[in-house]
Amino acid sequence: GGPPSGRASTGSMIMCGSIGAMLVLDLTGVGDRQAFMDQAAADLRLPDWFGRNWDALADCLTDLSWWPVGPEGRRLHVRGWQSFAAALPGEWRIVKDILRDAEIFWRHTDSELTVVLEDDTNAAP
Repeated sequence: GGPPSGRASTGSMIMCGSIGAMLVLDLTGVGDRQAFMDQAAADLRLPDWFGRNWDALADCLTDLSWWPVGPEGRRLHVRGWQSFAAALPGEWRIVKDILRDAEIFWRHTDSELTVVLEDDTNAAP
């Protein structure tokens, strides 16, 4: 086997902003709450204490110590959400509430959070 894939340089990658000020949560193909939690943990690189439930997601988004802030604040883009919203309208309402509450929480700080729900413009008709 070759050298470990990037393990040695993890620290320096984080210094260079491997998380960066923008994260993308891609919900394409996510069909239930557990899959949503797994996807959120992976895409957003949520901390180990993320408990994979709605309260824990809200906690993570109001304690952003795990996500370094950029000069433009933090941007969270959500893509591929339309099918999740259609399949699980109740869960999607909770997600939107959590994201909105997090935006409001950070609104008048020096590290604002902007959530962008991307339109499905690139998807096949």
